[in-house]
Amino acid sequence: MTALWLAPPLAFAGPLGLESCEPTEGVELCNGLVETWDGVPLDTTVALPADPGNGPLPLVVEVHGFGNSKYEYLDPGETAYTDNVYAWARDGYAVLAFTARGLWGSCGTPDSRLASPAGCAKGYIHLADVRYEVRDIQELVGRLVDEGVADPARIGVTGDSYGGGQSLMLAALRDRVMLPDGSLIPWESPAGTPLRIAAAAPVIPWTDLVSAAAPNGRVSSTAITPRSAATMPVGVEKASVVNAIFAAAQFATGPGQPTGEPFVPGRPMGFLAPPGLDPQADVTAWVSRTTAGEPYDDASATAIVDTLARFHSAYYVQADRRPPPLYLASGFTDDLFPADEVLRFVNRTAKRYPRLPIAILLGDFGHQRASNEPVQRRLLLRSIHRWFDHHLRGGGEAPPTGVSAFTQTCPRDAPSGPRYRAARFADLARSAVRIRDRDPQTVSSTGLDVAGGAALDPVSGMGDGCAVVAAGRPDGSASYLRKVRKRPLTLIGAPAIRAQLAISGAIPSNTEIAARLFDVAPDGSRRLVARGLYRPAAQGRALWYLHPAAWKFMPGHSIELQLLGGDPPYARPSNFAFETIISGLRLRLPIRQQR
Repeated sequence: MTALWLAPPLAFAGPLGLESCEPTEGVELCNGLVETWDGVPLDTTVALPADPGNGPLPLVVEVHGFGNSKYEYLDPGETAYTDNVYAWARDGYAVLAFTARGLWGSCGTPDSRLASPAGCAKGYIHLADVRYEVRDIQELVGRLVDEGVADPARIGVTGDSYGGGQSLMLAALRDRVMLPDGSLIPWESPAGTPLRIAAAAPVIPWTDLVSAAAPNGRVSSTAITPRSAATMPVGVEKASVVNAIFAAAQFATGPGQPTGEPFVPGRPMGFLAPPGLDPQADVTAWVSRTTAGEPYDDASATAIVDTLARFHSAYYVQADRRPPPLYLASGFTDDLFPADEVLRFVNRTAKRYPRLPIAILLGDFGHQRASNEPVQRRLLLRSIHRWFDHHLRGGGEAPPTGVSAFTQTCPRDAPSGPRYRAARFADLARSAVRIRDRDPQTVSSTGLDVAGGAALDPVSGMGDGCAVVAAGRPDGSASYLRKVRKRPLTLIGAPAIRAQLAISGAIPSNTEIAARLFDVAPDGSRRLVARGLYRPAAQGRALWYLHPAAWKFMPGHSIELQLLGGDPPYARPSNFAFETIISGLRLRLPIRQQR
């Protein structure tokens, strides 16, 4: 096996110098530590077909989720979101999987840092920084090309969540590398071979880390959203998920240990930069400042927003390169990285590059509160394989482009909802239902639903997208109802709200409105269909969006829009007391049925 990669002779036993190579699950598996471009040792695996042939292979890079490790892809009994390395290698691909810097065996555990104290001195988490974690991927890919393992014209990248975000950054960069000073240079292998991504399949990613962590309600799922709209004013912190991610940056909250080892909750497995050491990677300070809350107009908050936008968000990578063919998957019930994260990227990309092959799968999968419907997960796997088989190897007819979307169904074990298709996301809805109310209603900072909020929180509510909450309207909240009468109504899109706001007690950018859209059963019980957080910028007319959703309202049920002064524990309540009088409200719901 080794001799196939030694022409001309090389000074290592296997790809990337990995010395531990052995047949496993019908493929050749090589494991070990590899120093990346700045000397940080990365826990790395390369999987190769048992018979790789004579030429370089198409390469699939699998990038794991946050708090996880390369072992997300090394359990032969699991497929994760994007399949395991064995399946890809048996299918004829070279496969690269490694643990991101600062996690688990890549300087994350105390043992790994003790084993490589010099290399790990700066091996802390940079939180998917395009200049560090993403460049690590580019460095390892380049070496595999120079070794004759990977074909420079057939490089594909995929991953979920943390890995999905990095996959999309690589797609946005395409053939460029971002240096620590933020400058962009051509992506070349260490030996000088020009490189570029040929296909990408990001799954449940973010595209703008600012709006993903603290949405302000202005991101459109059907239009192009500029940075000024998405980040100014700074939105409302998703407190429960931000704090959960911060915990996962330091201690094991999910698997990431080597395959076969028992999971030990709370095991130290993440390395954060000591506070104050490196302003470009001071995750602790970023979380601390965000959690401190309003006002967000100080120099520290402004610098954090700029850093996260410039270096941690695919949407703000200079968009003057045509991305590779994109297969994107996102969940309607994902409260961490909702569907508008990928849709906004698609909207801008499709306008700039109308002939670019883009396919989107939307459904009930992803982070909490998703049910991760098995039918949809199986379709996701098949589709990614088909995407890469065609775009990396030229196999078969071109896979379909456009949007496929599944409605959410409850209870969690109910059969998956129907699959709808369209050329564009906006085309999934054929009409709209509108709810209007001219009468003023008042939302105040004390208008909170503590019990309901706990049940609907993706963390404390145990991620149950089908949770039922009791009827009731908290004092200091607003409610708008419409009964569904003769025919079902299938919501498929992002609900939009227009209203007049009169705010007192605090300046608008220190207030917030939490919106929840419910399906109200005849007995008064409610299921959450869509949610959104809004940060007003001024008095007067306002337009904002809930995150996209897909749900069928049955006759006899009611549609309820509830507006509150906060949504804890999911969303951080404002530091300020306020009242907002909402008048002339108009709610638009995109509907599948013709009206």
